[in-house]
Amino acid sequence: MGQGPQAWVLGRLDAFLSERQRRSPPEEHGRYRVVVGFVLFLLAMDLMVVLTAPLFPNPSHRVLLGVLSGSSWAGMLVLLRRVSSLRLLGLLVCGLVTGAFIMATFALPEVPVASHVSTMLVPAVAVYLAGVRVGLAFTGLFCINVGVLSPLLLSGFGSRYPVFSELRPWTSGFLHSLILLLGWGLSALFSASRDAANATVRESERKLSSLIESTEDPLSSLDQEGRLVTANAAARRLFLEAFGREPQPGDTLDAWATAEKRTEWRENLARALEGCTVRYEIPFRMGGRDIVLDLSLHPIPGEGGRPVGVTLFGRDITERKAAEIRLSELHRHLIEASRRAGMAEVATGVLHNVGNTLNSVNVSASLVMERLRVSRLPMMERAVDMLKEHAGNLPAFLAEDAKGRQLPDYFASVTQHLAQEHASLLAEMQTLTQNVEHIKAVVSMQQENARFTGLLERVPVTELIDDALRLHSNSFERLGIRIHREYTELSPVLVDRHKLLQILVNLLSNARHALLESGREDKQLTLCVRPDGEGQVCIEVRDNGVGIAPEHLSRLFVHGFTTKKDGHGFGLHASALAAEELDGRLRCTSAGPGQGATFIIELPLRGQEARA
Repeated sequence: MGQGPQAWVLGRLDAFLSERQRRSPPEEHGRYRVVVGFVLFLLAMDLMVVLTAPLFPNPSHRVLLGVLSGSSWAGMLVLLRRVSSLRLLGLLVCGLVTGAFIMATFALPEVPVASHVSTMLVPAVAVYLAGVRVGLAFTGLFCINVGVLSPLLLSGFGSRYPVFSELRPWTSGFLHSLILLLGWGLSALFSASRDAANATVRESERKLSSLIESTEDPLSSLDQEGRLVTANAAARRLFLEAFGREPQPGDTLDAWATAEKRTEWRENLARALEGCTVRYEIPFRMGGRDIVLDLSLHPIPGEGGRPVGVTLFGRDITERKAAEIRLSELHRHLIEASRRAGMAEVATGVLHNVGNTLNSVNVSASLVMERLRVSRLPMMERAVDMLKEHAGNLPAFLAEDAKGRQLPDYFASVTQHLAQEHASLLAEMQTLTQNVEHIKAVVSMQQENARFTGLLERVPVTELIDDALRLHSNSFERLGIRIHREYTELSPVLVDRHKLLQILVNLLSNARHALLESGREDKQLTLCVRPDGEGQVCIEVRDNGVGIAPEHLSRLFVHGFTTKKDGHGFGLHASALAAEELDGRLRCTSAGPGQGATFIIELPLRGQEARA
């Protein structure tokens, strides 16, 4: 995009200045530009004097005056780049102008020369460059030149005609002097107003600078070319530590960056100069350590809303990034501990159920052993041995011997007893077989749940709830807890079986403790599965136990918080984390102590499918 006329003119004026002068503060830079512009104007005026000399009397005088004056202005342009004091430069320019006009008045004693319109520039330029008092001194010299010296020269100091015989030159000089003084007065008034405004601006700048310098974050401003305009102490310290020197106005911040970072910086700077706020992180090595800076680039709007620069905010977020890494690692360990705690909870339920079943197995085995120990089978063997001894005369033994005649009744009695014994042993073995099958089912269920840990699969929610109930079935029966199911038919849910089972086992365990502590006779646990809105399922675990105080509800899922005497404050926290991992949430409601509690698991079906 091309430059505007103003920018083009200012660029041409800056070409006559040194690099130091171009980097000077804006107000001082503007004064240098005024000097250059004024000198160029005078140089152009002298050129016009030389070119138009043939049109006036004494053309040689005009040419000589124009050449001498123009040469002095050309020398001034050369000298300008080497002058370090702006006030000295202003005095020199105003002195040369005053001297040139006085010399022109002597060389060309004409009213138009002494009262040339360009003399009106002198008061304004003198006040602007050298101050009000110095401007008044130069204006006074011009007033003397046009109001006194010019009429005297026109009269030849009385040699051509009496000095005051012609009033027109004196009147013209007097009026021109008044106009010069008026010009000086307006310039002084403008200067005073400008100084007051500048003082207000400087006061605001001091306050803003104090505010900027007080922050510990690096802050700087850049121009449209990405060159540094100003930087606060934090930015200078950072630059010094990173690159070994403090930044200077006009420096480009990417001068020492790698090619990759330089490209990234320029792309972001270009976006900021288009009017966008840009924020990104940049890692680099500084002072033997790796740091991360959070950079924010905000456009500085100019006239018409087009950005004229960029404000750069930086923040060292190295510690925050390290804390995020530590937090992520802690979260990972917490999730792992949560999973292990869930596995331990499930394993505890398995062992509890298996242990109770093993008690029944032990009782059945003891009964079988006891009945086998008192069995009449050995007496049957003795009767059989007696028959073997009389095998040769068995009819006579059974008919004539007293013991032989008792054998048929004995066999009938023993047979009846053995039949009863067989039925009893068969019943015990059936009970034993059922208990063994129950142990097998519990172990098989745990193996099935553990096999798919971390994988998403379509699981019938009601069946998974029943699996969790079976892990607590014996303890629920022993405590007299009645189970009430309110299931709504739903399609299988895409979910991590292990995580959902972990949540359910924890909630059922908490409900069992709440019902046990309540001491109620009508202990009841209600399990509800229902859809909740489009693509969402709710699982409710509701008990009529001890309830939860209102002040505890907000802290219920905080790690380490528990209301149980022997609790560790981890189960509900782990369950809440597991629910979040399932893209759902776990919440609780309770009417207060003694009113029971309801834990609700909300699972978004679409979220799970999208993640799968």
